[in-house]
Amino acid sequence: MIKPSRTWLLPVLLGGMCLRPLCLRGQEGSAAAAPSAIRYTVSLAGFQDHLLHVRIELPPGDAQRHVQLPVWNALYQVRDFSQHVNKVAATGRAGETLKVQKLDKTTWQFDGTKDGASVEYEVLADQPGPYGAQLNAHHAFFNLAEVLMYPVGGRATETRVRFTGTPAGWKFATPLTNAGDEFTAANYDQLVDSPVEIGTFQESDFDEAGGHYRVVVDADRSDYDMGRLVADAHHIVAAATTWMEDRPFQQYVFFYHFPRGPGGGGMEHAYSTAIEVNAQDVKDNPQSFDDVTAHEFFHLWNVKRIRPQTLEPIDYTRENYTRALWFSEGVTSTVEDIILLRAGLLDERGYLLRLGQQIAELERRPAHLTQSAEESSLDAWLEKYAYYRQPERSISYYNKGELLGVALDLAIRDASQGTASLREVFQWMNQTFAKQGKFFPDSAGVRQAAEAVSHTDLATFFRKYVAGVEEIPWDDFFATVGLHVVRKSVIVAEPGFTAARNFDASPSVIRLRSGSDAEKAGLAVGDVILEINGIVAAGDFQRRLEELHPGEMIHLRVRNSRGEHMLQWRIGSREQVEYAVKDVDNITAQQKARRAAWLRGESQSTGDARP
Repeated sequence: MIKPSRTWLLPVLLGGMCLRPLCLRGQEGSAAAAPSAIRYTVSLAGFQDHLLHVRIELPPGDAQRHVQLPVWNALYQVRDFSQHVNKVAATGRAGETLKVQKLDKTTWQFDGTKDGASVEYEVLADQPGPYGAQLNAHHAFFNLAEVLMYPVGGRATETRVRFTGTPAGWKFATPLTNAGDEFTAANYDQLVDSPVEIGTFQESDFDEAGGHYRVVVDADRSDYDMGRLVADAHHIVAAATTWMEDRPFQQYVFFYHFPRGPGGGGMEHAYSTAIEVNAQDVKDNPQSFDDVTAHEFFHLWNVKRIRPQTLEPIDYTRENYTRALWFSEGVTSTVEDIILLRAGLLDERGYLLRLGQQIAELERRPAHLTQSAEESSLDAWLEKYAYYRQPERSISYYNKGELLGVALDLAIRDASQGTASLREVFQWMNQTFAKQGKFFPDSAGVRQAAEAVSHTDLATFFRKYVAGVEEIPWDDFFATVGLHVVRKSVIVAEPGFTAARNFDASPSVIRLRSGSDAEKAGLAVGDVILEINGIVAAGDFQRRLEELHPGEMIHLRVRNSRGEHMLQWRIGSREQVEYAVKDVDNITAQQKARRAAWLRGESQSTGDARP
């Protein structure tokens, strides 16, 4: 049942904000500010120019202090947020001007701060999407690590943030607790793991098994159906929390943006997620909304709580390298499909179709023979570079990780005679690591969990397929559920180019077929694709290319150093191997029972999976 939003609407009133209590388990704050709290004031008065004015009030402490702005956040990419910072200045407790010295691209030093100080600066916020910070005349959305500096050595201190200069009629949505006219967090890391949406968004909410969920949507109201969005999110929440038998919060916020531009993607947070899907894709392919919602919601366990040791402690000044993204991201995609199957938002036919497509994606990248899942995880920081994304250079830890999750699930079921599954792996890791305040030791921790629930040695699996680059024998794994992989050569459309997309950016051309009609039409490597046949090139661009047929005309709007151009040419053809996951002949009752449990994400010991 969908309830109208009530207590979490925070309308902006003349002279300040009218705030109601918003408490999250683990995030409660007292009404009185601690004397040592770091206090931020963020003015939105410069919204027309996308400029934030930030003031940091530092409590008494050392006579010399340093502040830093992270170089990365949200993405495993160094993005150097200090490129947007202007006019850094500081004053002492008595109002005197303090000496400011910049030490490197992201660090400033101040003298005379023993009695406390105020640091002020201006920062441009015009990066849309779930990985950005944006302020304009329409709304504000902040990943706060991209705009708020932290005192070096003071990240563990309680933090408070207050927003001023907010346009009339705008309201607030954030998982942060409010105390008076400020939002509060136990420390800087918690603060910047709590996105903020400010504007005239629409919202609804629902309750599920003791948890309260807020659905916040910033988009044109004609581009979505709130009832359907909330219903699907509710099904996903119910399926995921039941599968994990856990709910590590009391309240949770879904932030959704549906731009008519190239946006797409999602970013997980401890008590919320920020998701962006192109408006046209929401209409044409509603499944895209369900996919990203299930994926990002499950991240509240895998990544946010079941977390690899190599990602801790967070170092905002440099890369945090890890070999575990194949599990933290890729196997989250495995569970995404389990959640959708359990929620009734995906059926067996659709799931097997997806599985064949994922196998095809891996097999068609020559780099799967040279780059392991662990190495792909380690190289995540290179994904912003076009050459790195070439099929000969790299694989995706999302793609191979998802397939490894499927194979590991089937291997565990086989070794345990169906009494254990991937579900037991995650529940074991949740109990052993997350709930004990511990981080797991990368791939070794996953293997430890898998062996604990299956009572078998999985060293060969991890050596060959996780750390190594041996071909995965698909049929060996699928046989226990009565399936095998069928390969077939087909004639498909050949557009003459290969494009890749860096998260929520527009896709760009990374390869051009020599002598192709695409090359003759003027397309070049590096061109940014804005539209495909009149439709914005967003997260679904690859699907739209695959829907073309040989002999059809393709119309591209591209952008390069010469500006925007319209290009067109006739699509060619080529032979390609397709992969499909199909039934084996003469399926046995045992295989049917194993498959039924597998598709439900449950072990056969539950008694729910019968032929």
